[in-house]
Amino acid sequence: MKLEEKIYNIVESDTTPDSAELNDIASELIEKLNSGEIRTAEPDGEGNWRVNTWVKQGILLLFKFGRMTEKEYAPGFIFFDKDTLPLHPFDIDSGVRIVPGGSSIRTGCYVAKSVICMPPMYINIGAYVDEGTLVDSHALVGTCAQVGKRVHLSAAAQIGGVLEPAGLRPVIIEDDVLIGGNCGIYEGVLVRKRAVLASGVILTASTKVFDLVNEKVIQASEGNPLEIPESAVLVSGARTINTNFGKKYGLSLYSPVIIKYRDEKTDAKTALEEALR
Repeated sequence: MKLEEKIYNIVESDTTPDSAELNDIASELIEKLNSGEIRTAEPDGEGNWRVNTWVKQGILLLFKFGRMTEKEYAPGFIFFDKDTLPLHPFDIDSGVRIVPGGSSIRTGCYVAKSVICMPPMYINIGAYVDEGTLVDSHALVGTCAQVGKRVHLSAAAQIGGVLEPAGLRPVIIEDDVLIGGNCGIYEGVLVRKRAVLASGVILTASTKVFDLVNEKVIQASEGNPLEIPESAVLVSGARTINTNFGKKYGLSLYSPVIIKYRDEKTDAKTALEEALR
C-alpha cells in the first residue's frame, strides 16, 4: 500500500494506529520529506502549484499520535519532543552550511545542498528549502513553507507555516526572491520569481497590494492566494482612512506598494555575494 493510502486510511477511519503501523508511516514519511522525494506543494510545470494535502495530514498524524519523550543529543543538551520526530540526519556530505550558534532544523524537511543557515534560525517540519538559499539570523521557515533556489531570507524574516493557524496551502517563495529584514509572509501567500520585498513588508491572505506601475489592486480571491507578480519590487506604504473619524485623527492603514519591477539597477543592488557561498 502506498504511503498516501496509509495516511488517508487512518485519517478517514479516525482510529488510533498501533505503534508498529505508526512507526512504519513515520519513518517512511520523514525519510521522503528529508530527501525531497515528497513535498507539501510542488510546481506543476505550467506555472501553477499543486498542494499535496495528504503530506500535511501525515505530518499532523506524527504530532497527534507521537508520545512525548526525553532526548539527549549531546551531553547537557536535552530536549522534549514527540518520539515520532527524531533528529534531522545531517552530515558533511549533505552540503548544508550550518553556522554554529543556536540554529535548529527539524526533521521531516528538505534542505538542499549549498543552503546557508546563519544563527539563530529555524526551519520547521514539512518545509522545502532549495539550493543556494540563505536563511539569515532570526529567520523562520514555517511548517510546510516552500522556498525556491537562491532566495535571500534576511534577518528576522518570517515565512509562516500552515499547521497553526491551520491553512490549506503553504506559503510559497519562488526562485531568486529577496525577502528583506523583518518581513512577514503568511497564510498561503505566493511570491513569484525574482520579486523583492523591502524591509518590513507584511503579506497575509487579506492584504491588498497596490501596483503603482500597472495601476491596479492585487488581492486574494476565493480559491486563489494573494500572488505577488514576478519581478515586483514591494515597499511598505499607507493609505488614508477617509471616514470623518479617520480624517479627524489623521489615520491610515498599512498597504504594501509595488513601486517598480526589477531592472538592472535593482539586480545590482540585490545580487548575491558568491564569495559567501
